[in-house]
Amino acid sequence: MKKKSMKKALYPLCAFLAFPLTAQALNYSGYYRLGVGGNTKGGTQSCFQLPGAPSKYRLGNECELWSEQAWDHDIALSDGSTLSGMIMGGFYNPIGHKPKFKDSNEHGGGSSRIQQMYVEWKNASVLNGGNFWVGRRYYKRNDIHITDFYYWNQSATGFGFDEVPIGDLRYSYVFSRKDSYWQNPYVTRHDFNVNGFKTNPGGEVEVGVSYLQKPSGEDTHSGWSVAVQHKQKGFLGGKNTFALQYGEGPGTSLGYTGDTSQDKENKSWRMVEYFDWQTTERFGGQFQFIYQKDVRPDGDNMRWMSVGVRPVYALTDTFKLVAEVGHDQIKATDGTRKLTKFTFAPTWSPAGPGFWTRPELRVYYTYATWNEAAQRAATAMNPDSALSSTGAFGTDRHGGNFGVQVEYWWK
Repeated sequence: MKKKSMKKALYPLCAFLAFPLTAQALNYSGYYRLGVGGNTKGGTQSCFQLPGAPSKYRLGNECELWSEQAWDHDIALSDGSTLSGMIMGGFYNPIGHKPKFKDSNEHGGGSSRIQQMYVEWKNASVLNGGNFWVGRRYYKRNDIHITDFYYWNQSATGFGFDEVPIGDLRYSYVFSRKDSYWQNPYVTRHDFNVNGFKTNPGGEVEVGVSYLQKPSGEDTHSGWSVAVQHKQKGFLGGKNTFALQYGEGPGTSLGYTGDTSQDKENKSWRMVEYFDWQTTERFGGQFQFIYQKDVRPDGDNMRWMSVGVRPVYALTDTFKLVAEVGHDQIKATDGTRKLTKFTFAPTWSPAGPGFWTRPELRVYYTYATWNEAAQRAATAMNPDSALSSTGAFGTDRHGGNFGVQVEYWWK
């Protein structure tokens, strides 16, 4: 029944994408990262992530195959606006398992899902040149590349008014019911954004507020969050971003829909600082620092700090030396958990020497060390994980992975 419903849902978009206008082309874009790896104990690669941390440092530390394949189509209307449609599939499979890329009951099974499927009206005159969309889409995803951490992410299934200009500012609003595959129950969420506050040459501030309505059921609550972000262009040949976030109740997920059983006494705040640099044609990288504090009335308070850097130096136009070092630390009721991870990856980059240039083919070695508190938490929270005393490295509090990976994105 579920497959039949999905097929019916696809019919309108497929018909739209097939709209017979020869002047418009069907665009194909996508992303993939594929690889194989092992660990120094002789088994399959086992990745390092501190228990309780929302993210991990990625280089040489990704234990999955992931691909996104997207098709979009634009139709130019007579008033100068554009009607467009997008459909994207996402395909996941754990490393070391047969690449089925589909749901299964077996341990380590993969999955396939429609990540985006929406229609958008762009440059609408009735919206003063703004946009309107409806469907499931990636929207205002603010992330740090070296950890793949989406700290402020308004992707959702719903509808939205996007970047509507009024004066010197641009306004956005999204109504949604679900923002991820794992969200349960459905929650009515309202996201308001205003950007375009010019603070200095090359600098701009964006402000956002999210309100989550109380869902039906017992012991549920409403919540809210706020974010303020400054982006600075031309910083060391790249871009600097600084953000502050605060949330209460289900808003404590700071960019996602959180636990609706949490009331307003549950609070979280976060500071994010990261920047890219490309000071010469051959030397670039990315740095991040994050600090987050969670206050819970049941006493399960937590403080998370993460600092890391990925420098990239190109010896030639097509060969880079890439390194990454990252440290995560969580102060929790059971002690202070610590994890430090280092990766070195000689990399072939046929398209050029820049930090953001892809494709890349990497050969890597990763080494990590963690403390007893981290091991104890991992054993309790995720017994199969790398840091657990029952995981790939046993009672050791250090370990290594090695492998080969290719990463590529295109438009």
